Amino acid sequence: MIGRWHGLVIDCPDPRALAEFYEKLLGMVRVQDEPDWVVIGDAPDRPGVAFARVKTWRPPAWPGESAHMHFDVRVDDREAAGEKVLALGARRLEGGGETFDVYADPAGHPFCLVAW
Repeated sequence: MIGRWHGLVIDCPDPRALAEFYEKLLGMVRVQDEPDWVVIGDAPDRPGVAFARVKTWRPPAWPGESAHMHFDVRVDDREAAGEKVLALGARRLEGGGETFDVYADPAGHPFCLVAW
């Protein structure tokens, strides 16, 4: 092993706003909060998700451009979960399948709601 996973960093125009969206989506808490850098997770000493301010942020043009990575969020009821993420500021994207629906977070990053 070379190292340990510390976190995933997501570029965005407003770290605090996007962190709030993912706190509600994933049930995490804010463990670090600065104007240009916010981290959410289970606890300060465990890996988390960080949000970094990028002034020139441009979301990928889904589905034509790849997002390179995205969250898959497991849910029990895709329809109910979809209504909740839309109420948080997400928007539905093209695509999806028998077991997943594709959305964009408020900054435009794609993510999927997945149910088996």
